[in-house]
Amino acid sequence: MKLLIQRVSTASVEVDNQIVSSIQQGVMALVGFDKHDNTESLVSMAEKLLNFKIFNDHNGKISRSILETNHQLLIVPQVTLSVGTNKGSKPSFSKAADPKRSFHFFQEFIEIIRRKKIECEIGSFGSDMSVRLVNDGPVTFWFEN
Repeated sequence: MKLLIQRVSTASVEVDNQIVSSIQQGVMALVGFDKHDNTESLVSMAEKLLNFKIFNDHNGKISRSILETNHQLLIVPQVTLSVGTNKGSKPSFSKAADPKRSFHFFQEFIEIIRRKKIECEIGSFGSDMSVRLVNDGPVTFWFEN
């Protein structure tokens, strides 16, 4: 699983010229799933996302997590995070989970987050999305398992 998180002052997802989800101050997380992913890897990444220190404390130091601040969360599926780019000039999808399995992983990942009593907005799986955000800081972190 690949996870790119960005601290944002605003973010939204649009499909067919309609906003399907949006947040204000919080985190936008782009997620991609690999063939070898499983429930354990999803739980591990959800814990990382919710507990990782991405917000400033009252002294301006990055030392607070989503769980500690109750900021908003937007999770957007992005298959291209799981493509291979090491060879040639064309992306390789050989390591990415197939669309059916990725959809299942995406749904399971959202459910894991929501079981932690965190409300989250979500992107539209399999759609041609326009994603807009204002990166706050900028603060961006990359995770993979």
